[in-house]
Amino acid sequence: MKWNRRKITDRVMSFLAAACVVIAIIPLLSILYTVTVNGISAINLDFLTQLPKPVGEAGGGLGNAIQGTLIVVGIACMIGLPIGVFSGIYLSEYGENRFGRMVSFVADVLTGTPSIVAGMFGYTFIVLYFGSFSAVAGGVALSVLMIPIVARTTEESLRLVPGSIREASLALGISRWKTILHIVLSTARSGIITGSLLAIARVSGETAPLLFTSFGNMFWAGGIDKPISTLPVQIYTYAVTPFPDWHAKAWGGALLLIVLVLILNIGVRFITRKKY
Repeated sequence: MKWNRRKITDRVMSFLAAACVVIAIIPLLSILYTVTVNGISAINLDFLTQLPKPVGEAGGGLGNAIQGTLIVVGIACMIGLPIGVFSGIYLSEYGENRFGRMVSFVADVLTGTPSIVAGMFGYTFIVLYFGSFSAVAGGVALSVLMIPIVARTTEESLRLVPGSIREASLALGISRWKTILHIVLSTARSGIITGSLLAIARVSGETAPLLFTSFGNMFWAGGIDKPISTLPVQIYTYAVTPFPDWHAKAWGGALLLIVLVLILNIGVRFITRKKY
């Protein structure tokens, strides 16, 4: 009787878990289907390489927005990833004190901070100070969103490394910083890479911070100190207009953004699968 009850309970819980997975996947598949159906017709070579055309003119594309997205996200990565990783190292290896607990609390708070707050931060301290919207301001705003995610995932990945590995390294006479750099980080790099990808994927689709910082334009990037177009802002700009052609390009931009994030995740996982 006990065996039957346990078996029934196992089947019921397995069914509930599978049902929850299906419920979670249905909205995702619905979004992917809708974006693909509405956006696939807009994707072509001109869409990827040309500048936007004025209202009423056929053709054109989002080449400048693609370029700007790569630049802004690249700046955000150069700022956010090193700071996030080193913050995670500190929290994991040296954070058992009042300052470490305060940093951990701030990271938790920033993780749930609305993205528009990061935009206001970039606007106040970068845009107003230099007197111009710019790619740098957009990168700084996005890095504010990246840092807590990378820091927390790095911290958790390092905490999963067994203490015996650290002790063995120290017992061989290797200094603590070399142990952390060459052994602990090497062991936890898969988790760190995953957290970094998660942060990049999140900021790649953010619109609110870029409205306050990079702002956008209809031309190719003229420098990182000038306003620059990005895919999220261009999609938003096209989506709120009453023009059907721009709506189609907005769907195409949304599809392109999803594909770029997907390629990023699949590519890095494929490259690091055997190596790590």
